[in-house]
Amino acid sequence: MTSPLAEAFAQGPTWFPQQLDAATDRVLLVKVTEEEYRKASFLDQRMFGPHSQPQWAPWTELEAADQAKRRDADFIFHIGHVGSTLISRLLGEIDGVFALREPQILRNLADLDALRTKSGSPWPPARFEDRFGTIVGWLSRTFDPGDRAMIKATSFVSEIARDLMGANRKALFLTLPAERYITAILSGENSRQELAVLGTTRLNRLHARMGREPWHLWALSEPARAAMSWLSEMAALGAAAETGSQDNILWLDFDMFLADPAEGLLGIARHFGHALDEAQAIALAKSPIMGQYSKAPEYGYNAEQREQLLAETRDAHAEDLAEARAWLDEAAAMDDRLAHIIAAHS
Repeated sequence: MTSPLAEAFAQGPTWFPQQLDAATDRVLLVKVTEEEYRKASFLDQRMFGPHSQPQWAPWTELEAADQAKRRDADFIFHIGHVGSTLISRLLGEIDGVFALREPQILRNLADLDALRTKSGSPWPPARFEDRFGTIVGWLSRTFDPGDRAMIKATSFVSEIARDLMGANRKALFLTLPAERYITAILSGENSRQELAVLGTTRLNRLHARMGREPWHLWALSEPARAAMSWLSEMAALGAAAETGSQDNILWLDFDMFLADPAEGLLGIARHFGHALDEAQAIALAKSPIMGQYSKAPEYGYNAEQREQLLAETRDAHAEDLAEARAWLDEAAAMDDRLAHIIAAHS
């Protein structure tokens, strides 16, 4: 018998699958309005409000109740701190786009995927593909049936980008050259804290891709960790791009986007098949969104302020940037695949 909660979940995105507890095979549902989706920078614990009504539901009930079977979401994958939230907010203003930012349930999937071939995995390997598809389906639901979901994932979710894209879904791969990325990381306290928090998993992922472990996290300085983080995330995107149709992937340098946002938006809209004319693109490029700090829109922040901050950081951290460059040179000498990434995107 299907519960009333599962039946309500099946009606559309009002009940959002916020996170997965694989140990008990339950999903936490959170009640969200269309306007709350529009405002949310993160669909994780930060989304909870006084009307969220979080409730756990068995996976099997939700899967059985949801008969829509819609799985047409598009994706934004990125390396972190490269304007993905800004671009997601801009795209969310285009007719036909339902923007979702950083669903925690995709982070849960990325963590579980690391266990896929391990004895401690909560699921047998064959079940992963079905579960990936089911979650993509849940995230594909929209309030207006004519809309299509645009999911901006968390950076490390790029590790499972190919599984999420499948054979036909399209994605934007958002990047920065190495020096610009490292400068951006060193320019902010929050980005430096995140660098410290994610260092272990990023190095583990990079080592797994290399098939050996040449570095110890404790021996890496902050600039070297920033370089390693850039390389780890770029390698994940590169691996995702190696299989499947290249026509489904649009690579975009965020600096190039900021040089001409209207043209950038037109290109992204074309890639995803959304109607956007030049006048609309120019209006979006001049909209208040471009002058806000996207993760906290109540604060002002624009491209000129960003460039000034990066210039100041570049001057103040010249030695650190040289150290980061030396680390990348060392990595390139160790692995031909990494050398190709570094040469192509530095």
